[in-house]
Amino acid sequence: MRSSNGGLVYSTETGRMCPICRQPVAQCTCKTAASAAPVGDGNVRVSLQSKGRGGKSVTLVKGVALDPMALAVLGKQLRTACGAGGTVKDGVIEVQGDHCDTVLQALAKLGHRAKRAGG
Repeated sequence: MRSSNGGLVYSTETGRMCPICRQPVAQCTCKTAASAAPVGDGNVRVSLQSKGRGGKSVTLVKGVALDPMALAVLGKQLRTACGAGGTVKDGVIEVQGDHCDTVLQALAKLGHRAKRAGG
């Protein structure tokens, strides 16, 4: 089978092929290079958001220059420090509840220079 741009998408020898680097998916180099790049810009900002969340407040941490795996570990550490739930989406750490001060202190202990953003 060939895709619309003429590249091989499946081979009986190796299976699925990456459309970008034309390598087998198991040996794909473009996805590993993209996932290793840091997500944030290095300016760590902590803010509180409640819009569009049914009145519930969420503490957001943006701009942390870490790769996705390290960002997930940092998110876990912050949620544990706050004793709350949360997630990591698109390079933004979300911690449920108003924990801005706790998150700022935890980030300072971990060596990140963070500042409060928003109101």
